[in-house]
Amino acid sequence: MTRISVNVDGTTYEDDVEPRLLLAHYLRDRLGLTGTPIGCDTSNCGTCTVDLDGASVKSCSVLAVQADGCEVTTIQGLARDGEWTALQHAFHEQHGLQCGYCTPGMIMAARDLLRENPHPGPDEVRQALEGNLCRCTGYQNIVRAVLAAAGHQAPEAASAPGPPVGEEVSA
Repeated sequence: MTRISVNVDGTTYEDDVEPRLLLAHYLRDRLGLTGTPIGCDTSNCGTCTVDLDGASVKSCSVLAVQADGCEVTTIQGLARDGEWTALQHAFHEQHGLQCGYCTPGMIMAARDLLRENPHPGPDEVRQALEGNLCRCTGYQNIVRAVLAAAGHQAPEAASAPGPPVGEEVSA
């Protein structure tokens, strides 16, 4: 066992963990922060994305011992006093989610993008989110949500409906 101290969503935790324990499992199983889903356990899908010392990482590819002394922010740590961030509101308003499984990882990756580039274009959003998979939305509304949060979308474009059912959409 290895002793770690990690600040998660503003609270410091000190725990003894097995050196092979993944950060994703530490967050979910040890701390009960189930807002960070585990999709593939291979870092391919991005559902488990969290912020680690200011950068988004896939928590299934980071060991808990690697987070020792670090600051971790999960999707559950974004809202303050029950108030969603502008990005969370944009995902809701732009219908950037359907089943919601990929949403925490998408929001965390988008948050990282907007922190580095507060005014991205659609292609930059797509590139920043390429490591996060969604099987429900077709990505168009996710891109719209990120652009809306960045303040780049005109209100009429922001509320425009998605493509007709059955039409192919390129991400």
